[in-house]
Amino acid sequence: MDLFEYQARDIFEKHGVPVLGGIVATTPDGARAAAERLLGGQPGVVVVKAQVKTGGRGKAGGVKIARSADEAAEKAAEILGMDIKGHTVHRVMIAAGADIAEEYYFSVLLDRSERRYLAMASVEGGMEIEQLAVERPEALAKVAVDPRTGIDAEKAAEIVEAAGFAADVAPQVAEVLQRLWDVYQGEDATLVEVNPLVKTADGRIVALDGKVTLDENAGFRHADHAALEDAAAADPLEARAKEKDLNYVKLDGQVGIIGNGAGLVMSTLDVVAYAGEEHGGVKPANFLDIGGGASAEVMAAGLDIILSDPQVKSVFVNVFGGITACDAVANGIVSALQILGDAATKPLVVRLDGNNVLEGRAILAEAAHPLVTLADTMDGGAAKAAELAHAAA
Repeated sequence: MDLFEYQARDIFEKHGVPVLGGIVATTPDGARAAAERLLGGQPGVVVVKAQVKTGGRGKAGGVKIARSADEAAEKAAEILGMDIKGHTVHRVMIAAGADIAEEYYFSVLLDRSERRYLAMASVEGGMEIEQLAVERPEALAKVAVDPRTGIDAEKAAEIVEAAGFAADVAPQVAEVLQRLWDVYQGEDATLVEVNPLVKTADGRIVALDGKVTLDENAGFRHADHAALEDAAAADPLEARAKEKDLNYVKLDGQVGIIGNGAGLVMSTLDVVAYAGEEHGGVKPANFLDIGGGASAEVMAAGLDIILSDPQVKSVFVNVFGGITACDAVANGIVSALQILGDAATKPLVVRLDGNNVLEGRAILAEAAHPLVTLADTMDGGAAKAAELAHAAA
């Protein structure tokens, strides 16, 4: 789950990371009130920042300086409703201004390819960090982090030295890096990024902008994380699937996909996309992994989600029987169709293989449901599902 900047800021503050004041507003009047509160009746500067879960806000005009509360309201009016890379701005954060002397960059993330944590740091932070990483990769230090020790004082000093921080700021930066590690570990994050991490004119090190991604698999350890979800922006089908503990991702296609195991489902997406090239360019409509169990309830929940998607014209159920045998899957499909009743109106292509495959196919053949077509192979099932989806389009 990606967080908005203001949410990341609040989590930083909770873990002792130095940040500046920030107040969220959804209207120009709210922005004015927030600026008045931050300025305290004194002259000064605030920053009006669009709150969207994408980068490039500054270049898109989503970050503006305001030198009074009235100007903050004007800038908020310009930003609210703006489209930034397909994201509509519904809220802004009014942040206290900073007298910036230097800008740095820091992040810690899960490096899946190397199966480790990775810290990255640079003394050249700011909007062009992606360009810097490509054009001058030597300016971006990359330091492996052992998950057993994390970023302690010793590792923080190593990162600071590798990035080339000046001696006058190195101790402060190292301390902030340890606190950012507390955020990463304490909140079960997969990414914590600060760009820019700045040195102010009076010598303080402050996190001016933050990006945090939380591991939803660890949500059971963090009851407070549920309040961080942006329910209004969530796809309604994905929200329904999450309520039923289904691993579902909405895609822009016409063939619904159900499989058991993430690897098999991913392969199924590829095979359906390839088959769709021969049938009007139809594509997969979703990712849905029902996992090791395919009970009637699980199958009915999955079919209910997929069939309620108006884009779906056919469904491909691709299951390899292992721990859950094919006959149990077949019984689940038959029972699911009975549970759904008239709500099931779109053709299903079912391919079963593996443990008890003959028994499973026999169960489906005997049921002879008019919506169900059996397929012997994965390629054949994908082709049939694509053909049916194209015919119904």
